Amino acid sequence: MKRKIIDIDEEKCTGCGLCIPDCPEGALQIIDGKARLVSDLFCDGLGACIGTCPEGAIRVVEREAEPYDEKAVMAEKIVPQGEAVIKAHLLHLLGHGEEGLYRQAIEYLTGEGIPIPEHEPAGTPMACPGSAAMSLSRGHAGETERAGRAESALRQWPVQLTLANPGAAYFDDADLLISGDCVPFAYPDFHRDFLQGKVLLIFCPKLDADVAGYVTKLADIFSRHTVRSITVLHMEVPCCSGVRYVVDRALERSGKTIPVSEQTILITGRVAEEGERTIRRRPGRG
Repeated sequence: MKRKIIDIDEEKCTGCGLCIPDCPEGALQIIDGKARLVSDLFCDGLGACIGTCPEGAIRVVEREAEPYDEKAVMAEKIVPQGEAVIKAHLLHLLGHGEEGLYRQAIEYLTGEGIPIPEHEPAGTPMACPGSAAMSLSRGHAGETERAGRAESALRQWPVQLTLANPGAAYFDDADLLISGDCVPFAYPDFHRDFLQGKVLLIFCPKLDADVAGYVTKLADIFSRHTVRSITVLHMEVPCCSGVRYVVDRALERSGKTIPVSEQTILITGRVAEEGERTIRRRPGRG
């Protein structure tokens, strides 16, 4: 079957081993001085090991792989390590929105008569806080500034498309803002002018490795939820226009018709007016 799974760049990997503790499933080992994926069967493809790699040698790809087996992981890797690892693994699954795998893990523990450790729902500090889906309470549009201080209009976490859970409830009836990740730094009134009342997703179409995976993930979001509108923001530089390309391909794949509006942000910090000249790639330049 074709599914998401870890891929390790051997040239970048230094064999430091920092990824190993973040893979209690036992899919990674240090062999011959390099981190290796030793079993497709044990890799859930959620990427908990990515953030601890100082060399950026680990990524999630989609390829033919053996199906992940949660019960085999529980029996061979998780349970033998004791209660603390069982608890961490359950929180890991919840934090990534993997309710189905979580239920399988609970069923295994119950069936084997193994006590289920107390654990909090996803969103607690132990539940992969970088990717745990959370809705954030915000005031009305007229309440976003107090005493001259601008307030955040962010309504959810995470915002990086890599970390987003396509099943998150905040995508229901959402107005999506899909932005190149440089835009909020270039445009000073990003929160006030664009983010109010919207669910935000950001990525870089040039530097991020898994752009094809982004098309798949966005298509999944569009398919699962009733999305009311999409606003696309990108910088004037040519590579950033790939944000719109990814959105269009995802819409095609999902078969959904969703209204899309698009704005270009100039590197001077303004919104480009219709017909305004923007940076073009010069002949002979990369």
